[in-house]
Amino acid sequence: MIDQLFEFVQNHPLLVAAFLAVLTAWLLYELRNANAGGVTTSEATQMVNREDAVILDVRDKNDFKAGHIAGARNIPQSSLDSRFNELDKVKASPIVVVCKHGQSSGAVAAKLKKAGFERVFKLKGGMTQWQTDNLPIVKK
Repeated sequence: MIDQLFEFVQNHPLLVAAFLAVLTAWLLYELRNANAGGVTTSEATQMVNREDAVILDVRDKNDFKAGHIAGARNIPQSSLDSRFNELDKVKASPIVVVCKHGQSSGAVAAKLKKAGFERVFKLKGGMTQWQTDNLPIVKK
């Protein structure tokens, strides 16, 4: 089995090099983005309790009504540009951006930072992780 692997590597050096390059690029991307401004559910809870952090839920209105973090503000990602002024009062406060799975909140956090918000974080795993950790949600 090992002999076949070495034979394959010798017969296809460009294919193996391309695979290693893609693997390395993917690993670097994942490592860089894994810690890029994201907070865990426990860190978000501590920020709310200790620093009066604002929870900004960017899911659509129906998802928000189905269950959200207590005290969260709902500004859907699609209408964020027109509703920036609602966040002016909390510009100096930490803001934790929450989406469904923690994927689109990074783009919103970057947009907020570009707009001058100082301390913006995304919730790793989004509401899915919040519910997986059995943390309380409010339904309206």
